[in-house]
Amino acid sequence: MKKDKYHQILEAAICVFARNGFFQSTISQIAKEAGVADGTIYLYFKNKDDILVQFFSYKTKKVFTSFQEEVDKVGDPKDKLKNLIRRHLKEFQHDRNMAIVFQAEIKQIHKIEALKQSVSNISKMYKNIVGEIIEKGQEEGLMRKDLYLGLVKHLILGAVAEVINTWIFSSSDYDLVSMADPMVDLLLNGIASEHAV
Repeated sequence: MKKDKYHQILEAAICVFARNGFFQSTISQIAKEAGVADGTIYLYFKNKDDILVQFFSYKTKKVFTSFQEEVDKVGDPKDKLKNLIRRHLKEFQHDRNMAIVFQAEIKQIHKIEALKQSVSNISKMYKNIVGEIIEKGQEEGLMRKDLYLGLVKHLILGAVAEVINTWIFSSSDYDLVSMADPMVDLLLNGIASEHAV
């Protein structure tokens, strides 16, 4: 029961953060959204910053477990990359509030010292998965060996983040996951025509 209340507060907080922005949100708003007294929040969290730090920690474990499971389902590095990006988009489409907080609010919350490490760890974990996929592709001769691996990791993470940002702020409602295959095709094949010199 205690665990349920903890997650109830976490999910309520993310709704409030997504709706109002992290810095404009208050403990009272979170308590109201969660259906608990203000004081109850402090039984589980030190303050608003702590809620966000714990949310990142909780969601990161959950989301990255699902990323790794999807990558491990297939052997081909190209399919691994496709599965990773598709799952990434699916997770964020499934939880729009999480997407808003992770993507839109991340630029603001970097000012919070306790979150810098969390955000850095999330980015590092993602880039590690991408790096393993690219290195496997290089070993199997499916991907160029002259790639700057660091640049490729940044490019893929940045491309996925930008697709999610565009979806968050779009006035039209469309299937975010449908962007996965075209994105992987673009990442793997570039924009030049096959007849281009």
